Amino acid sequence: MDSFPALTPEQRAIFAEYDAHVAQIVRDDGVFIQYVSGHEPVHESPCFAYTVGLHDLGHPELLAFELPAQTMAAILNDLSARVRAGERLRPGQPLSFSHWPHRVVPEVVPNPGQIAFQANDYYRLPPFAGVDLLQLTYDDREGRFPWDAGYATAAWIQPRPGEFSA
Repeated sequence: MDSFPALTPEQRAIFAEYDAHVAQIVRDDGVFIQYVSGHEPVHESPCFAYTVGLHDLGHPELLAFELPAQTMAAILNDLSARVRAGERLRPGQPLSFSHWPHRVVPEVVPNPGQIAFQANDYYRLPPFAGVDLLQLTYDDREGRFPWDAGYATAAWIQPRPGEFSA
């Protein structure tokens, strides 16, 4: 909150209430999912969601782009449960789901402090420090990833790690 000195007392109270809500969800469920809605033009600001709470387990937080909110929530909750059960997700490791036909590959995000603001706030980290963050890059309908020839999804839908900031 110190990074927003121009906030009114009412605005500070709203942020404090939201921070308490996030902390309660992390305590109760082990993870909170922060959803950020994109705006027009969508290719300049895609929607995304990321976890808050995995850092407590010594694991990077997880980030997903431009999927329906319920799909992002299902993926992030599934993988968060795996992490809480002891699995460590590794960069480059293909992951599958029983409830979704696509695969994801976690990739290291080099600029997490420019994206995961709520996670940084929750952990009281300055933006330049940032929590570790893995982007869950998913395949297209043909099973190809952005680094594969013939990948059929527009680049703005899931920007490459380091090419996006909120």
